[in-house]
Amino acid sequence: MSQGHSYKIPVNIICVEQEIKRSRFIATVGRAPDKQMACAFIEKVRTTYPDARHHCWAYVAGNPFDTVQVGMSDDGEPQGTAGKPMLNILQHSKIGEIVAVVTRYFGGIKLGTGGLVRAYSSSVQMALQKLLLVEFVAMAAAQINLPFPFENRIRRVLENLKVNIAEVKYTDQVILFVECPTNMGITLEQQIGNHTQGQAHLFWMTG
Repeated sequence: MSQGHSYKIPVNIICVEQEIKRSRFIATVGRAPDKQMACAFIEKVRTTYPDARHHCWAYVAGNPFDTVQVGMSDDGEPQGTAGKPMLNILQHSKIGEIVAVVTRYFGGIKLGTGGLVRAYSSSVQMALQKLLLVEFVAMAAAQINLPFPFENRIRRVLENLKVNIAEVKYTDQVILFVECPTNMGITLEQQIGNHTQGQAHLFWMTG
């Protein structure tokens, strides 16, 4: 069992606005545990500002240390001037399960590619500064098989490590189905072995 990452996730939805050369940039940032929820968040912002010219967006849906579920869009702005810089800000923040939409009302003055990059980047940065965050710890499921005499001892070990017991079965032995913080996985393996003289067996559940 490898040590997993814990990371910060958004608690609330934040909305900030700035005006640059008569263009309004409204950044809306919130939580997106997966791609589907990120897309739903983006669509909700579109319906909130239906008359805006652009709704540029980026998301890191899930673990920020895993780049599989990321997305971005310039939504009609010159390529690379909105979605990519927004995504860069999100990835450098190391915040997970996050989506950002920057809505632009065009003010009639062109900003140029450099100006657009700065405008979209700074809009996201402003929102992140006000965003409330909480620690998210990834969990892994495991099964522990152990002889009856060790049950109370192992229950105390699990409580100390903040490992949740999801289910218990009694057969010719005790079978505990648990949820363990991934950053506690190696410690759990070691303590179970130490407290049962190697008579208990732990199996990590995959998939």
